[in-house]
This record gives sequence, C-alpha cells and structure tokens, in this order.
Amino acid sequence: MQEKILILDFGSQYTQLIARRVRELNVYCEIHPFNKIPVIDDSVRGVILSGSPYSVRDEQAPKPDLSSFKGRLPLLGVCYGAQLLSMAFGGEVEPAPSREYGRAMLTVGDASDPLMQGLPATTQVWMSHGDTITRTPENYRIVASTEDVRVAAFRVEGERTWGIQFHPEVYHSTDGTQLLRNFVVDICGCAQSWTSESFVETTVRELREKLGDDRVVLGLSGGVDSSVAAVLLHKAIGRNLYCIFVDSGLLRKNEFEEVLESYKNMGLNVKGVDAGAKFLGDLAGVTDPEQKRKIIGRDFVEVFNEEAQRIENVRWLAQGTIYPDVIESCSVNGPSATIKSHHNVGGLPEKMNLRIVEPLRLLFKDEVRRVGRSLGISEQLIGRHPFPGPGLAIRILGDITPEKVEILQNVDKIYIDSLRAAGLYDQVWQAGAILLPVKSVGVMGDERTYESCVALRAVTSTDGMTADWVHLPYEFLADLSNEIINKVRGVNRVVYDISSKPPATIEWE
Repeated sequence: MQEKILILDFGSQYTQLIARRVRELNVYCEIHPFNKIPVIDDSVRGVILSGSPYSVRDEQAPKPDLSSFKGRLPLLGVCYGAQLLSMAFGGEVEPAPSREYGRAMLTVGDASDPLMQGLPATTQVWMSHGDTITRTPENYRIVASTEDVRVAAFRVEGERTWGIQFHPEVYHSTDGTQLLRNFVVDICGCAQSWTSESFVETTVRELREKLGDDRVVLGLSGGVDSSVAAVLLHKAIGRNLYCIFVDSGLLRKNEFEEVLESYKNMGLNVKGVDAGAKFLGDLAGVTDPEQKRKIIGRDFVEVFNEEAQRIENVRWLAQGTIYPDVIESCSVNGPSATIKSHHNVGGLPEKMNLRIVEPLRLLFKDEVRRVGRSLGISEQLIGRHPFPGPGLAIRILGDITPEKVEILQNVDKIYIDSLRAAGLYDQVWQAGAILLPVKSVGVMGDERTYESCVALRAVTSTDGMTADWVHLPYEFLADLSNEIINKVRGVNRVVYDISSKPPATIEWE
C-alpha cells in the first residue's frame, strides 16, 4: 500500500505548491477538497490543512469535521488551517491590525520542538493573511513568533498537531523545506520512497493487470504528457497500444515528420494522419478565437474517430491527463469555467464504448518529465516547451490561410532554432511567435514594402498559472529580428512582448 500525506484544500492559491514540495521530498501526497474528505485508511501517514481565501470568521468559511484524524494522526495546519485549529477548539481569531503579507522574520521559541528541528534561531518566512490568532486554546503551546505575530507556530499538547501562520511551501520561506521535511519525514515517518523509478515500476505492473491483452488507442500530440503516457503504456502492453498522431496543418514547421520519426525510433506503434486540408478548410474565414478552438476540437474528434474505428477490438482510450487537470475537475470552487475541449478526445469514449486509462493522472508536469527521463525518452522531447492544443491557429490573429500558416511556421522555426543555438531554449518555459493582423510600411533596398508584423513571446513559469516575460539579450533580439525580416517573405517588422501573466495571458488568443 502506497503511503501518503493527505492535503485538505480550502481553496488556497498555494495548495498545489504544498503538494509539489512534499513530493520533492519523495513522499506521495494527494489533494482533496475539504468537503470531500476520503476514508482515512492505513496508507495515510499525516494530514495537512491548506490556507484559504476565506476568513475563518466568515459565516460561509469551510469548517469540516476533523475528528477522523485530529489526535490520531500527525496534523499540520497552514495559515487558514492553523486558525481553524485554534478557533474550532476554543481559541480566538481576530482581524490583524494590518494585513500581514510578505516577508517576516520568524523567531523559534522552542528549538527542541520536532517541527522546529534544524531551523536557525531566526529565519525568513512568508506571511499572507488578514486575520491573526489572538488567543490559543489552553492545551496549545506557542513554539515560534514574529515581531508582529505572537502565535506564528503552535503545538497541541498531547497530540502530534501543529499550526503555523506562515507558508513554508513558498520560495520566500528560506527554511520552509526543512520544516516540511520535519513534519513529513520525521513526524509522519514517511519512507521517502516515491521516486520516478518506483512510479514507473508500480504503474507498469498496474497497467498490465488492468489492461491484460486488451487493445488501447492513444492520441499523440508530440508533447511531453502524451509521449510519456505512450511509452509507459508501451512498456506495459507493447504492440497492443495503437497511437494516432494527427497533423492539423497547424503544427510547427516539419514537426509532423520529425516527431513521427522520433516516435518510430522509440518503438511505438504509430500512425500519422495528414488532415491539414480538412482543418484549414473548415477554419477558412473564421476569426473568433473560441470558434477556432471549437472547430479544431470537433475536427480532431472526427479524424481521430475515423482512424480509431479501423482498429479492431479496441477497449480503452488512453489520455495524457496530469494531476493539475484532476485537481481542477474536483476543486473547492468546482470545475473550471472554460473547458478546453481540444486537449481531450471529447465524446469518443461514449461513441466507441471505450473505457478511459490515464497513467499520468497522479503526476505534476515536472514529475512527468522525471518519469520520461527514467523511461529513457530523449531530452529533446522531454524538454520541449508547452505548445497550445489548437496549434498555430491561436497564434495567427484574425482569419487563417495556408499562406499565413507558412509565414508563421518559418518565423517560428527561426525563433526556436535561434534560442537553441544561443543556449537560451532551456532557460525559457515557453516561446512562440504571433502573426498580427497588422501591416506596416518598410523599406528593403530601394523598394517600399507593406508587410506583416510578428510578435515574439518568451516566458518563464512553473505551471502556466503565472508567468514573467524573459529578458532576452538585446543583441540576440537584434540578430533574430534581422534574420526573420531578411529570410521570411511577407514580414517587415518584429516586436517583443514584455507583458507578464497576469494581467496578460501567455497566448494572445
């Protein structure tokens, strides 16, 4: 039985980050909404209560029954979780004199406390709350404070229960990882056996048991998630995995041929389908971004369905769903308001009477990459930047034509190749070019031109939820601009996007 830490989510923006930090300690954990607490069986070694956008004093604030684990298992309340542990058991929580947000210096009051082991006498932590604990219940003992927060950390006497009013999971809490290690490893006793190698071994064995001799079909995209899912399944069931790679005509230049070749070198059973004419035909004259997405999603399902129907006795549809997708679908705030249907083969399981298998549904993106490396997948594929499901369709603003696709493919190739040549590719989380519906005057030789403008985008991020623009060197951008304008007919102006997310988004559509 896989040991785990249970994280109860109260809606904090940092909940996924807590999980990532725990998993970086090679300890498996799961996030569950506070109102859907799972059965606490012998696999659960400890529980963490997350922060929350709510005030614990609000009438609608989450206040679940903690009796199934409090006092029985190690328990750590973070921010809102700490305030809940205090207020629910006789303490008092009141609005802070001023909102406590940002860096603070924590002073450890009891260096012998198990949660404080190995922390220096003073250490920087990150605060993010509007309330503060003004009085703790009688059997609560304060173990750390800051200048403004007397009850920055407490322990419940006679229990392995702690509360902290700061966020150890964020980068700005300099000894946060040590504190989490103290809780997860020393207090909860987790063995730190959750590794990419153990995941591969366990998952392959479970897939063999689950799928047997059944046939499975998988839609490949050329991206990291579907590629790793394919190799895992191939390792488990071999030639019973049938992969379909659809070319929408909106991929990067030469990507269809190059990725198809790399898949075959990996031993995968792959069929490539050139459906560019269908996609581009159906997109002709369409300018609305959401309409583009719907058309692409519909066409993909139609093309994939047609090819999949030719495979006899298929029982399963495999998908590269990863853990953030799973969390989002059952989050505290409910499913995401906008479903990006092009990411999944929507409707096919029902049409084809298929069952779903998702071998990566427990992993974060960085874990998927580590598993891919354990499987021996090439670094060029594992390290690929994310690429939008609708492809270049949402990087061509306005209507889409074959000529515009060719222009953008040529610009994009020069851009990506230049990033690689300059050693900058791996410093960027995602990069791409956008063809703008704007023409401007230019001069080439003695001729006046009136041609298109392209915008270049490069961002750093960990999960795409937030992103900062990359400060690419001026010399690099100057050389890149010259090369694009000189080599790509139809472009005479290049601009660089210096917007961060928020308020902007990574893609333009």
